[in-house]
This record gives sequence, C-alpha cells and structure tokens, in this order.
Amino acid sequence: MDDLPLQKIQISGPTLASMIQRFSTALGDVDGLLFGHVSHIAPSSLSDDDPLGSSSDPSTFVATISGFLCSGTIDSFYDSSGQVNVLALRRLLADRVPLRSLIGWFSGRRRSPLRPSLRESSVTACLSTKAQFSFPIENSLSNFRPSLFLLFASPLSDQVIHTHEYKAYQYCLSSQTLEPKSIDIVNIGPAFRGHYGSFSPSSPFPSLACDLRGSPMAEDDTDATRVSKAQAQRELDTCAEGVQIGSLRRLMGSEATNYTAGLEDLYEKMLAKLDSLARLVEKTSAKVHEQESHNVKLRYKVAGYD
Repeated sequence: MDDLPLQKIQISGPTLASMIQRFSTALGDVDGLLFGHVSHIAPSSLSDDDPLGSSSDPSTFVATISGFLCSGTIDSFYDSSGQVNVLALRRLLADRVPLRSLIGWFSGRRRSPLRPSLRESSVTACLSTKAQFSFPIENSLSNFRPSLFLLFASPLSDQVIHTHEYKAYQYCLSSQTLEPKSIDIVNIGPAFRGHYGSFSPSSPFPSLACDLRGSPMAEDDTDATRVSKAQAQRELDTCAEGVQIGSLRRLMGSEATNYTAGLEDLYEKMLAKLDSLARLVEKTSAKVHEQESHNVKLRYKVAGYD
C-alpha cells in the first residue's frame, strides 16, 4: 500500500488531558489504543501560476484523535519483540468501538527520554501492516491503516512542578521509519474562538429580572415589590449569602462604570458560599466514615471476634 503522509494530527484538549491523567495516575508504564478518523482536505483554491500544473498533488490528510483506550499496563497486545498479537488486540476492541476507527496506539513511560524505543517502532510497523484494521478516509477513495504512535514521557528527575511531554509519529512504509508529526490541539488558541459562538452558559445563579421598573432590584416600596424582593433575595442567598438584591442595580445603567468593587464582592460571597458547602461535605463525610467504622466494630463484636 502507498504511504499516505499526514500533514498534522488533531486532538481535543479534553481528550489529551484525559490521556495525560490516565498516564500520571497509573501505577507504572502504560499503553493503549487510539481511535478517530482521517480526512482528506482538498485545496481551497487553484492557481494558474502553478508551474507543475495538474501534476502536483496538493492533497492534505489530517488525522483526528477522538478517543482512546488505556490498558493500564504494557505489552497489552504485543510481545517483547514488538510483534502484534491480533487475538489480544481484538479482545481489547471487543464491544468497545468499531474496528474501522483504530488509527494507532500510544505509550506512556516514566522517567525516560522522549524518543521511541526499538520495540515501540516495531509495534507501530507491525500494526501498520494489518490490513484488517484499515478503514476508508473521509472524502477519499483510499484506505488508512493504523500507523500513528503517540508517546508520553515524564522528566528523568523529580520536579516541583509536575510536567509531561508528548510527541506524535507516523510510520512510513517506504522508508520504514517513524516520522514526527505536529499535533494541533483543537479548541485552544484564537483560531478556535468561533467554536464558542453558540455557547449558552448553564449556571445555578438565579435568573433575575433586569428591567428596573417592577424589578426586585428597584427601590419602590410597594407590597408587590417587597414580596418580589423577598423571593429574589432567597434565590440569591442560595448562591451568595450577604449580598443584598438592591445592590445589583449598581451593575446596570449609568452606575455600571464603577461596578468592579461590587462585582468582586459578589464573587467573593459566592466563593465563600462554595467554601462553606465544601467544608460541610467534608464534615459529613468524616461522620459517615466514623459511623461505618463503628458499624464494623459492632459486627465484629456480634460475631464474637472481639
């Protein structure tokens, strides 16, 4: 099969963070499988000034990693010489994801340099020859075999700041080498701000009327306004105790230019509310643990072990 060199590899920030988290919390070195798809991106424009004319091939292939499977150990689907065990690989894939989405594998090593070992190169080379795991490329008539390799490594010495390094490779059949590929982290950077254009925040903060006429934030003293103020104040207290509903009117209108202090006070009270809830949960958990220990002692006593 001809080589289909990738221009770059894309991965979302949460997916990459999840992979690093699984690697950092594992008891030792780990490996796993990468899933996703490969797209063929045609050139957006053609120029008559191209001296090569139609003989050039400006096609771009981009691989997108959309998921992974961490085995929690090493040698999960290959032996010590780097030969892939197809049966073990199929067991990992069973009832998880379609075979056609397997695009490669990854390895995480602690306190080691960020370069592929001979065994990792052998595994990637062997995996790329398995035609049964190939899948069609989007917007193309070609197929792609799992030839990607993503390597994670931690520093050789302990550091105060916990850091991880990673690098992506694609196995090239013609040269029989692992070629480094750039990694594009999707949704990080100015180029991806447009992805959040339709974002609708979901927050427990109560929805309060912004119209000052008849609003709980107004200074009217009618019976209806007092009832509305009391109800809105109760809703506001669930998020930020100590903030008066009337003070929110300073955040709108002509007084909004000097709203910084009031907004900081609101956030401070909201953080204080979250802190009190966290401490309450901590105390409750301690009591539950104490009661569970007491129950265990009672069971031992009833059973005659004490």
